Amino acid sequence: MSLLFLSYTNRFLHLAALVRKLHGDWQRDHEDSARIQIGNLRKRLFLIRWMQLLGAASLLLCVISMIAILSGHHGLANGAFFAAVVMMSFSLTSLIIEVVISGGALRVLLRQMEMEDGQKETPT
Repeated sequence: MSLLFLSYTNRFLHLAALVRKLHGDWQRDHEDSARIQIGNLRKRLFLIRWMQLLGAASLLLCVISMIAILSGHHGLANGAFFAAVVMMSFSLTSLIIEVVISGGALRVLLRQMEMEDGQKETPT
């Protein structure tokens, strides 16, 4: 679980650094590619926040489930554990969606680089 949260945090920190770099590039050049990436980054940050929130809530429900088991409240334990599993599945689903979106962002950058490279090779 701790490795999963570390992964989520690293994704968030990476995106934060990317947003700062993109902001600096946009202030300097006002390129349209920055505008395209902004929407993508906004979606990814939203998903990462939900990944972290749902993962933390899932872990908390697991702790509640363990406490309920120890105190003999098996119905509460089962309910809390079921809710924890559902929340973790939503967290992992958000991760999958974010990974797919991040691949789209890379495709946009590669397409832009290919277009710029093609323009340099074309004789004027």
